[in-house]
Amino acid sequence: SPSAGNIAELDAIAACVIGGTSLAGGVGSVAGAVMGAFIMASLDNGMSMMDVPTFWQYIVKGAILLLAGWMDSATKRRS
Repeated sequence: SPSAGNIAELDAIAACVIGGTSLAGGVGSVAGAVMGAFIMASLDNGMSMMDVPTFWQYIVKGAILLLAGWMDSATKRRS
């Protein structure tokens, strides 16, 4: 179907950033991305099991992505 995988890019980017990949590029590992994918899948599954509405699931995932990006830029600025 044309809408299969819709909004999957949010999960993919968030998983990579949580796993340690820099949004500026040049830093990251496959193991970190896989670990980030496990974290995002666990979060997604947990929210689905708690019957959290899809709208709020997207908001939580977006907030996590923003937090991970902010932490990445904050640690880059210090070093």
